[in-house]
Parts: sequence; structure tokens; C-alpha cells
Amino acid sequence: MFAPNTLAGRVAFITGGATGIGLEIATQYSRLGASVVLASRNQERLDAAVEALSKEGAKVAAYRMDVRNPEEVEAAIAFTLERFGALDILVNNAAGNFPCPTATLSPNGWRTVIDIDLNGTFYCCSAAYEALKASRFGGSIISIITMLGVTGWPNAAHAAAAKAGILSLSRTLAVEWGGDGIRVNTISPGPIGDTVGVQRMYEETGRAEVEKKRTALGRFGQCADIANAAIFLGSDLSGYVTGDNLIVDGGRWLKYVAA
Repeated sequence: MFAPNTLAGRVAFITGGATGIGLEIATQYSRLGASVVLASRNQERLDAAVEALSKEGAKVAAYRMDVRNPEEVEAAIAFTLERFGALDILVNNAAGNFPCPTATLSPNGWRTVIDIDLNGTFYCCSAAYEALKASRFGGSIISIITMLGVTGWPNAAHAAAAKAGILSLSRTLAVEWGGDGIRVNTISPGPIGDTVGVQRMYEETGRAEVEKKRTALGRFGQCADIANAAIFLGSDLSGYVTGDNLIVDGGRWLKYVAA
């Protein structure tokens, strides 16, 4: 679909990059010429991801960090610049969530998800600003959210609020940082079948067919669908696109239900 040199020379930093959507984005980015730095709290998963990508000939490095810690985030960006000499694309993919009725959601539970999703995204954007401003390609920030943060997410008020906050933050930064050559966009995935989250929430609970019917296309998506969107937003193909929320959810946000 994309030319082999679509991302040639670019350096991408991807949080939550050791598994799932983050790893698929890293994989596709590297195949199109980008150098990638994977960030995660789990060293074992990072090691496995780096090993897999290295076997493909990818230019890849990993940094263990917690997005909730701004000092660790700043150190990770510094590591990226030292290792690859630049930073052109920031992908905010790290996220936390757990189902809980809002009436019984504890302050600590609320705080934890807000801290990972919303605060972590801000810390990464802030730490990466100067490097993205200096990018010879023009910087690109891509944050993974969900339309459930716009339409409402019963039993996940913490995650819904965080994702809505990321959307607002991204559009604010698109305006503030546009003059610095930095584009800021979001991607809203729907149910992605080859992720642990969907497997646990829907397939293992027997809800898979119902959830598929909630999409206009009647099926789950794949991590590759989100990676394709991230390639578009990270490349010159979207050079005049900023402040956008690219919905890749099979039409679930339309609340379609098959007969």
C-alpha cells in the first residue's frame, strides 16, 4: 500500500510499543524506513519486541519507562536523540483501563487511569516538543484514543474522560504548535480483534458476536488497520492534516446494530 521509503530517515518514539497496536505500528514504521524506539514498563516484553524487529533488520531500540513519571519520559526522549540523532514522530499509545461502575469507582482507580492516559500523553508531548520542532520533516504527534471518549463509555468513566481530554489536548496543541511545524492528530480505533483487550473483554466473555454487530462492517478490525492510519498521519501523505481525529472503528461510533 505504501512506498518502501514512505518513512525513510524518520525516527519514531512509541509508548506502549512492546505489544498490540503499538508493536504493529513500530513494525510497519520500520518496514517503511523509520528508526523506532519502543517504550514500555515491561522489560521482558520490550526485549521480545526488539528481538523480533531486529530479525527483520529494523533499526530499533527500547527504553523502559513509566509514562506517569515525567522525569523518566524526559530521559527516554534524551535517549532517543542520543541513539538516533532526532525525533520526528511521537506515538502516544500507552493506556490503562479496567471496567468499573462509576458509582463504585475509587479515587485511586480514577487517578491511575487519568495519570497513565491523559497525564502520560501530556508528559510525552511536552518532553518531545523541542525535538519535534527541530525535525527536518516537520514533527508529528499521533495519540491513540477512542470515540467512546466522545460518545460516553459506561463502566469506564475514567478512561472515557482521559481519552476525551487527549482529544482536546491534541487539538489545542495543533493550534499552538502548528507554527512550529508540528502536526498533532489522534486515531480512534474500534474493537481490534488481535489485541489482548478485545480477547479478554469480548471473546472470552462470549460477547464477540454482539460486539461485531455493533459495527457497521460487522467485524473486528486488526492492528494493521490502525498501523496504516498511523503511517498516513506520520508521513508526508498527511502534510496538511492537523487537529484531526481519524476514526478507524468499522462504523461503531455510528451506533449501528445489525438486524
